[in-house]
Amino acid sequence: MNKLLSASCLAAFGSALALGLAVTPASANEWPTDDIRLVVPYAPGGTTDVLSRRVADLLQQELDANVVVENRPGAGSTVGTGRLARGGRDADHTILMASPGHTIGAAIYPDLSYDPVEDFVFLQNMIDIPNVMVVPADSPYESVVEFVEAAKEENMTFSHSGVGSSIHMSGELFKTLTETNMTAVPFAGSGAALPALLGGDVDVSFENMPTVLSHIRSGDLRALAVTSAERSEYLPDVPTLSEVGEYNLDQFVTTAWFGLVAHSSFPEEAQSVMRDALAKVMEREEFLDFADQLGAEPGQVSGEEFKQFIADEVERWQGVAQQAGISQ
Repeated sequence: MNKLLSASCLAAFGSALALGLAVTPASANEWPTDDIRLVVPYAPGGTTDVLSRRVADLLQQELDANVVVENRPGAGSTVGTGRLARGGRDADHTILMASPGHTIGAAIYPDLSYDPVEDFVFLQNMIDIPNVMVVPADSPYESVVEFVEAAKEENMTFSHSGVGSSIHMSGELFKTLTETNMTAVPFAGSGAALPALLGGDVDVSFENMPTVLSHIRSGDLRALAVTSAERSEYLPDVPTLSEVGEYNLDQFVTTAWFGLVAHSSFPEEAQSVMRDALAKVMEREEFLDFADQLGAEPGQVSGEEFKQFIADEVERWQGVAQQAGISQ
């Protein structure tokens, strides 16, 4: 009898154990249940694209799931971003690498079909790259003060990589705050704008750090200031614009930021899984080395803090665009 009872108990325990093992994966984190799409709202080859592909590789390792990068360029990132904002059946497995175009688009496209704040979940700011105020090596201006004083007397030109880019808007913000005479000269990307700057065809630019760092170090360009809140470790002798102390430049802090967002319907479980995975990605040596190569700092904000940052940026760029008369 005892043997029969023991055998029955063992059988029941074995069945329960087997059943428990069978349901354990379903009771654990179920997301992701499909491939993850990482949308890049720009063409291949730029900083946003290169960063996204590096993050995708590292996320795959952390999540043990496929992360597929998909480029959807157009209209300063608003084409790809607008498609994500519409949601749809894949929204619970789609993320997007946002950048300053996410906030600037709301300022220069009056008929934008989405709300850049409320239509999204803000997962993690990945990196921040300062812009650098640079002049050609043979420029007569050795400091921001010298440049501003000259620009109050004569018209200056500044190059940028396209209407609505962070480089363009940084120049417009500088012009607004300092009340100087500056004309924007657009180019089809930083690759086209750089030769004009190096050749002295334009007076100044507010270029992304990775584009100009090697030329500053070689002496082909002169850095007058960085646009970040603190000095960059890559250019420690170059002051921030906010250090100038004149011309309202204490208000001038901008960076080329890059961060992951998702549709507002992105599940809570998916948000939690993604934020945990991204925190691990950002601690990895491969990611830190990559950021170092770009002259970038790892991002510091996520969730609601990231969302508030975006809301503040939208408001700021709307003011700059309105004053400069920029619209598309």
